[in-house]
Amino acid sequence: MNAPVFTTLGCRLNAYETEAMKELAGDAGVENAVVVNTCAVTAEAVRKARQEIRKLRRTHPDARLIVTGCAAQTEPETFSNMAEVDLVVGNTEKMQAGTWNAMGPDFIGQTERVQVDDIMSVTETAGHLIDGFGTRSRAYVQVQNGCDHRCTFCIIPYGRGNSRSVPAGVVVDQIKRLVDKGYNEVVLTGVDLTSWGADLPAEPKLGDLVMRILKLVPDLPRLRISSIDSIEVDEALMQAISTEARLMPHLHLSLQAGDDMVLKRMKRRHLRDDAIRFCEEARRLRPDMTFGADIIAGFPTETEAMFENSLRLVEECDLTWLHVFPYSAREGTPAARMPAVDGRAIKDRAARLRNAGDRQVAKHLRNQVGKTHKILMENPRMGRTEQFTEVSFATGQPEGQIVTATISGIQGHQLSV
Repeated sequence: MNAPVFTTLGCRLNAYETEAMKELAGDAGVENAVVVNTCAVTAEAVRKARQEIRKLRRTHPDARLIVTGCAAQTEPETFSNMAEVDLVVGNTEKMQAGTWNAMGPDFIGQTERVQVDDIMSVTETAGHLIDGFGTRSRAYVQVQNGCDHRCTFCIIPYGRGNSRSVPAGVVVDQIKRLVDKGYNEVVLTGVDLTSWGADLPAEPKLGDLVMRILKLVPDLPRLRISSIDSIEVDEALMQAISTEARLMPHLHLSLQAGDDMVLKRMKRRHLRDDAIRFCEEARRLRPDMTFGADIIAGFPTETEAMFENSLRLVEECDLTWLHVFPYSAREGTPAARMPAVDGRAIKDRAARLRNAGDRQVAKHLRNQVGKTHKILMENPRMGRTEQFTEVSFATGQPEGQIVTATISGIQGHQLSV
């Protein structure tokens, strides 16, 4: 059997879903196929998807080429009009066994070429859960999908649909299986993670889920949370930050900007003082807390003074791991119709933000020298601290294990022991 080839573009959730599709395709006996799981976050992401499809068609001329993911969901006609593409599958359909079961050896011509339904009508998360996605040391668990918010720059709700949550009992059972398989760290992932629970009976909060996992899976050494919206953080999550050592002291914040007018035009639900206040409180409760953040440079109408507010936020919130996004207009979003910032200014502002981020990383690394950390080994020579900082080892260590070591120095953007 010639097993399908999968290519993933975009976020960690897409990578998780690719692993699920591999299992579904394998169970269905799909062969001689190339599957491209696309991203739609920017116009550039869609361009890269088209480029990847053309490249894969050249290298696999006789395979059936299937396009799925967020870009396939938001603009299926873009891909169905490409001569290289045989089938376009939506984000809901890609996670259904029936979709893959229909793809027998001769499915082309017997199946609708475009299988993309209304994502907004979906009310449940996909039932297909996978065990062990990630490295041998760290597993990722999808607990939420979709988003109910409508930020003016973002197309993702139209690719992912409204927010849906995986019930807590299902999440706990999966994490128990992962711990039984030997995983020492689990990361909770989702599109809008802090909205978890709003669609479930009694409307539990993300903090309730975290506390339940830590209570019911006592053998789990480390629990980590991926990107969150700080304005939605609940009291139970703050309590977990304060009292639960197994919850890692590293939060990635969806901040996007540090200027109030820009935040309002983005339709974000927080102001810059809210972000500063959250970071101060989280660090008061957990002094070793380290923050990452998403920040957009050059959002439409952003003046130099507005940008300076975002730049200052890096130090005021003491952010360490920055994800800087030069603004790119996304057709179909309200921001794409707003007055644009000059492209050279966007590039310059992104560079200044990245430089600020580099200075913050350097400061963080200096502060870790001489400290003792519990380091989860990703490979025999590199692991990560509780704050997700890379540590290099001169001698081999057991992959997937947690090693206690004292930091002796710095090598580039890594700590060393």
